[in-house]
Amino acid sequence: MNVTRRELFTQAGGGLASMALARLLADDALRLHHPPRAKRVVQLFMSGAASQCDLYDYKPVLIERNGQPWDPGEAVELFQSSPGPVMASPWSWKQYGECGKWMSDLVPHLGGCVDKMAFVHSMVSKSNVHGPATFLQATGFVRPGFPSMGAWVGYALGSESEELPMFVALPDSRGFAPNGPKNWSAGFLPAQHQGMMIRPGAGDPIPNLFPPDSVAGAEDSEVRRLIAELDRTHASSRPGDSRLGARIQAYELAARMQLSAPQVLDITGESPATRALYGLDVEPTADFGRRCLVARRLLERGVKFVQVWSGADNGFPRRNWDSHEDLPRDHAAMAMEMDRPAAALLIDLEERGLLDETIVLWTTEFGRMPCGQGAKGRDHNPFGFSCWLAGGGIRGGISYGATDEWSWKAVEDITTVHDVHATILHLLGLDHERLTVRHDGIDRRLTDVHGQVMRNLLDT
Repeated sequence: MNVTRRELFTQAGGGLASMALARLLADDALRLHHPPRAKRVVQLFMSGAASQCDLYDYKPVLIERNGQPWDPGEAVELFQSSPGPVMASPWSWKQYGECGKWMSDLVPHLGGCVDKMAFVHSMVSKSNVHGPATFLQATGFVRPGFPSMGAWVGYALGSESEELPMFVALPDSRGFAPNGPKNWSAGFLPAQHQGMMIRPGAGDPIPNLFPPDSVAGAEDSEVRRLIAELDRTHASSRPGDSRLGARIQAYELAARMQLSAPQVLDITGESPATRALYGLDVEPTADFGRRCLVARRLLERGVKFVQVWSGADNGFPRRNWDSHEDLPRDHAAMAMEMDRPAAALLIDLEERGLLDETIVLWTTEFGRMPCGQGAKGRDHNPFGFSCWLAGGGIRGGISYGATDEWSWKAVEDITTVHDVHATILHLLGLDHERLTVRHDGIDRRLTDVHGQVMRNLLDT
């Protein structure tokens, strides 16, 4: 039995019908503060702390003084250990593109895309612990309970698609990153803005999307009528509670997704050239490649925000970027999984005319130290690390900010996640200082009370 949004809310009572009307109006009128450059965002999140000095932040002094005692001239705060000797990257470096950007041999495919990318080499974090630092990059706060950036974007812009959610999270197939689904929570925003988790390639990529075979049509109709009656009773006793409305919208969306989701997740129709571009038919790129390709398919069908996760929890052997024990082994594996698909996403978006209106953000919760930990590892470094952005009004072929000669501390144009979030919202047509929601007596926003638009990154 097919039920429209209006019909379902009408069945559930006048209060819910009003909620439905408000939501429909929000969908129809985008709440922009200025003309946007971008319409959508994809965030590639490297869980576990990818090493800036082994990927993008070239420092010749690490090569020159490899193995020597490391003395930066002040006390060093580490997560697990005392400072070891200077540790050069195990990989070579070369220059790429017209901009001449130095890139590690770990990421040759991304090296071919540097003229599309803006690197930020002066990121700092408030925490050197994975959970809080991951929250900070995902939500702007180190504590749980705050909305993800994707939830804010969906709340502000509404939906372009009636068949797909506004915000989708594609976790690593090996498991969740620290904080799990809280990384794509709606927090105190209306509950329907929470990210929907999809696991491409799994036997049941969207759990419980389809009813069990045992449910017959007539029985299902009776259940729907009973649920509508219960919803009406529930809503009348809880005015202002958004959770029921979100649940109803989720069921309605699920009904439509029974047709749309199999189409978007079915990549068998992609050309051999596209499959080869993402590395779908070879290891180790097949898994992350599938998620990057599905991200593109979601974005081109109207999804506003997609998170693609690289790295799971801290199992052993390492299943993420947290290379305390053996950086040559662990970073080599993670980078080989990520490099080709991430570059493919940039190339594919550009070839399809989508990159100009799509912001691609590559991020991690913090970086790693320039000194060794044990024989072959690197410890956590929240004092200076790298991210990059591309597309959607971002000026390519540039580097912004800098760390010191060691790639230890940010010393030039020091940048916080609030600046990154403010810049992304600006490109979407949103003023981060005006996008607020009253919660617990405070006008909350994604950027807390911080954040500056990084205008040097903008293609103006």
